[in-house]
Amino acid sequence: MNFPHVETVIRVKRDSSAFKKDKDRLPAYYISSAAADSMSPEQWLERIRGHWGGIEIRNHWRKDACLLEDKTRSRNPNTVAAMGMLRNCLLFFLSEDRHTSNINAFTEDVAAESDKAFDMVMQRF
Repeated sequence: MNFPHVETVIRVKRDSSAFKKDKDRLPAYYISSAAADSMSPEQWLERIRGHWGGIEIRNHWRKDACLLEDKTRSRNPNTVAAMGMLRNCLLFFLSEDRHTSNINAFTEDVAAESDKAFDMVMQRF
């Protein structure tokens, strides 16, 4: 393995009622640049849960609940990928916007003014 900054590899045995079969209960692996003894096992688990919880709140929930990502019915991988990238771009521009933090208002504003979307992209180049 050629990962020069990896100090710790953590193997977590996951258990959940969501797993229907034993073959679904695969372990999860995490890597860190922190030394293994820098935290207790409980602290490592708290850090892992916090990381994934933050991702769920910052990105996945906003994409699903506000941008309706789960309602995408296209089977075309290019369409799905393009829409995913557009949602990511929208979240990026929302984080850069100083006037609003409301994703629904921001989306409606950009949709109402197509020139605004073009201007946001062109300001980055």
